[in-house]
Amino acid sequence: MALVALLSNPRSTGNQSLLPRVRAFCAQEKDVFHYEVEEVGQISAALRTIARVKPKVLVVNGGDGTVQTALTELYHGGHFGENPPPVAVLPNGKTNLIAHDLGADGDPIAALERVLTLARTDMSPNIVSRELIALSDGEAGGRPVLGMFLGGAGLADTMLYCRHKIYPLGLPNWLAHALTLMLGLLAVLIGRPARFLPMPPRPVTVSVTKRGEYQGRFAFLMVTTLQRLLFNSNMAVTGQPVGSMQLLVIDRSLPALLRAFVAALRGSLGRGRLDGVHIERGDEIRIQGSQSSVILDGELFEANEGRPIILTPTAPVPFLRLAA
Repeated sequence: MALVALLSNPRSTGNQSLLPRVRAFCAQEKDVFHYEVEEVGQISAALRTIARVKPKVLVVNGGDGTVQTALTELYHGGHFGENPPPVAVLPNGKTNLIAHDLGADGDPIAALERVLTLARTDMSPNIVSRELIALSDGEAGGRPVLGMFLGGAGLADTMLYCRHKIYPLGLPNWLAHALTLMLGLLAVLIGRPARFLPMPPRPVTVSVTKRGEYQGRFAFLMVTTLQRLLFNSNMAVTGQPVGSMQLLVIDRSLPALLRAFVAALRGSLGRGRLDGVHIERGDEIRIQGSQSSVILDGELFEANEGRPIILTPTAPVPFLRLAA
């Protein structure tokens, strides 16, 4: 029996410097069961072992791919029966959106200490429910991949550009993201392909069941079930029923991007109509295009004509929120 089970992927980029501190912390805390995998393919076996110690909290320490695989296996694997432990995510990755949503910012060891403190008390005030996004191609019998943040259209192209062109420069994360943002905006401003800029997005069609359809070359396409986004904003869609999945699509124009950016900073995104900015909530979203890339929590998928990517929400999954 352990209060906290920690699942670590040593191959995650952030763990190259963090893991020695994590190991030292776990060696001093008898209430932490630490399991390290050598690759994400071992996560299923890891969760089967972790289930035997019946932890109060499952903590994931790894990059986006580790978190995405752990959530998929936790939901589909049934290792914990009908009562899986709440999940916490250490801030250890390039973007940390899930950790940020759950209030895990700053030093990962401090976040792990906070998890252990909560596990020794009544955690119920800090347990929150989040639906996951189930991504499939609609074929019967397939096993959907689960995550919480999907980027498509120009956003996916810019994320891939950052991954392949900017991260190898070895810049700090904040500087790499700022540089990518500036180059992405420059690509929109120029409006045509350039070797040193992210590729222009391919045409894509996005449909929301019972809400409508959007077609075009979009600068930004996002689907998420996260509640706390960048700038601590959320998307409260005025006049629409609440759906578990939030969709944000922005036309490929600099004025539309700036309008959305300013509204996000003010916390008013979704509370009024903005030209070129489309926000919906729904329980089924379809994305299709000609080899149009989408990225779900770090994993790349491709939408094609006649074979759309289908997104639906799962039943709520418990998570541990570290913020008060």
